[in-house]
Amino acid sequence: MTASSRAGFTLLELLVALAIALVIVLAVTTTMFSLNRSYQAASRDMEQRRTVRTALDLIRRELSSVLYRPADQQLRFKVDDRDLYGKPTSTLAITTLAPPREGEISDQIRVQYLVEEADATSLRLTRGSRDFFQQEDLPLKNHTVLDGLEGFLVECHDGSKWVRSWDTDLTSRLPARVRVTLSLRDRDKTVAYQIIATPRINGQ
Repeated sequence: MTASSRAGFTLLELLVALAIALVIVLAVTTTMFSLNRSYQAASRDMEQRRTVRTALDLIRRELSSVLYRPADQQLRFKVDDRDLYGKPTSTLAITTLAPPREGEISDQIRVQYLVEEADATSLRLTRGSRDFFQQEDLPLKNHTVLDGLEGFLVECHDGSKWVRSWDTDLTSRLPARVRVTLSLRDRDKTVAYQIIATPRINGQ
């Protein structure tokens, strides 16, 4: 047997094999990290869409069940047109039929949707509620509906056009339809989600 046939790998061959192995490991690791980031981003997007759908469904149901009678000044429907740093931040105050929560004794609830500053760059939509038959001076029970908001716009249709303010103390009637638009930041763009609700329960 010759010396050449007994020889193993040279140092150069080992270094080349090691370099190839490192490139393969790096490529696999990079792919795994990229797939994990994509999965996390997709999960966040799905969760955001689910939260938005839940919020809009709640608002639609409450608007469809608004309580109003012209002779009863406590049953007020009011939309105020506001903006914050150029972003629409409407307020919505209604009395509606809704399942009672803890501390509430009836299904007639005063509800107020309000936009607050979450931090220097984003907004938060909150929902405050109180049983209609509780004392007027009791504070609303607030909770966060949606974070990372870019805008909350409520528009009312008066029969001929959409308007951004409404007060039954002045109009003595409910709007024919109510359009609610939620805008959120989705990576590098703003996405708007919208519903149109028709108030159906009133004493007109």
